[in-house]
Amino acid sequence: MKGFFIKKAFFDGWDNLIGLVIFNLVYIALFFLAFWASTQLGLILPAAGYALVALSLLIVSVLMGGTASVAHSYSDYKRDSWQSFISGIRRNIRHSLLHFVFLLFAVSNVALIIPFYLAYGNIFGTVIAVLMIWIEVAVILALPYYFPLMNLLPADRPLKTAKKCLIVVGDNMGFTLFYLVYNLICTVLSVFTLGLVPGLSGMQLAAQDGMKLLMLKYDYLEENPDADRKHIPWDELLYDEREKVGPRSLKSMIFPWKY
Repeated sequence: MKGFFIKKAFFDGWDNLIGLVIFNLVYIALFFLAFWASTQLGLILPAAGYALVALSLLIVSVLMGGTASVAHSYSDYKRDSWQSFISGIRRNIRHSLLHFVFLLFAVSNVALIIPFYLAYGNIFGTVIAVLMIWIEVAVILALPYYFPLMNLLPADRPLKTAKKCLIVVGDNMGFTLFYLVYNLICTVLSVFTLGLVPGLSGMQLAAQDGMKLLMLKYDYLEENPDADRKHIPWDELLYDEREKVGPRSLKSMIFPWKY
């Protein structure tokens, strides 16, 4: 399953490369604008700098609600990028707001809360700091599943989606750790490409692909409640997806008109 996930994520990204780069350019522009403005304001009024960072995280979360909808379309082999983006922002606003809360907590936890308790220099501060570190880890592991689950289970409210993210993490720890490493590699590649490829949009597409494949397992277990959860027939479950991706090669990517 992991091998096919890498293949699908790569080719989905390749097939929609231009669209992903365009959306990544929006995130890059927002990042540099927020960084410049928060630095300037922070020199004058530190509170204003913090407020601008929070506002930037809110805008990012709202935009991610739109690009999550685009990622869902790309993962389903559709190409309606702009329409999906606009409708996704409106439709997913409540999920985006809760995502902002988690994002703000994650940033504040690392930048302010954990250092604050470590500064106590006693056992109480250390225990609280360690607890906050574990909460941070849980958020980091669960958050990539948030928007993909929102797309796949649109009837769920934001808090219910967040709870299911934690369930998915606990039930698929092997894939979650694998995806964490995959995300770290994508982050390094994004740094070298200045955020263009794969960038935040590409990583959202990969997350959507991963959650889509995991949902095949849950659909199978729902239809076969007595099945062995440790031995999922992935070859059978992935048959349709493999047919849709097709037998791709590097040559067919570069010279698609010859195939």
